[in-house]
Amino acid sequence: MGRIYFLMGKSASGKDTMYNRLINDRELGLKPYVGYTTRPIRAGEQEGVEYHFSDTDHMAEFEKAGKLIEKRVYHTVYGDWYYFSVDTDEVDLASGDYLYIGTLESYVKMREYYGSEKVVPIYLEVEDGLRLERAIGRERAQKKPGYAEMCRRFLTDSEDFSEEKLAAAGIEMRFDNTDMEECLARIKREIFR
Repeated sequence: MGRIYFLMGKSASGKDTMYNRLINDRELGLKPYVGYTTRPIRAGEQEGVEYHFSDTDHMAEFEKAGKLIEKRVYHTVYGDWYYFSVDTDEVDLASGDYLYIGTLESYVKMREYYGSEKVVPIYLEVEDGLRLERAIGRERAQKKPGYAEMCRRFLTDSEDFSEEKLAAAGIEMRFDNTDMEECLARIKREIFR
């Protein structure tokens, strides 16, 4: 029986980079479980790789069909952006393991949907100063940097990933992502355990 390795962490904790390293590691053999979002695509992203870039009408269709696992809305400086998880034919746990990126809230919903034995949390941590440096660097690389939204996300993460919420979600193991190679090696050891 396959598992869903659920990668999460505050913004700029290295989730996308770690996801790419893990998904491209042939030894692990993880398949992508791609989520959905209504936010605009960022420079360097591709449809169906980081996300399925969608709209609220499509989200409502999934909900009506009973395929929506979870959804969340972010009230950004650009308007409301939705992120959501869908039970589609793309995911077949009988055929192997999957890797998903999400939030603590979406992890809890996914665990409720699939069961705790099938959803394994991988929580990335990075010291706040380093995260802020990374976030600023990422925004500088965009055609239209969104510093206000970056700041909103940075501040919101303190509440969304509070120690109380991490404990309530049963997050016991944490992976320090200050050094990507060390963190990757530790995650791989846990997956192979």
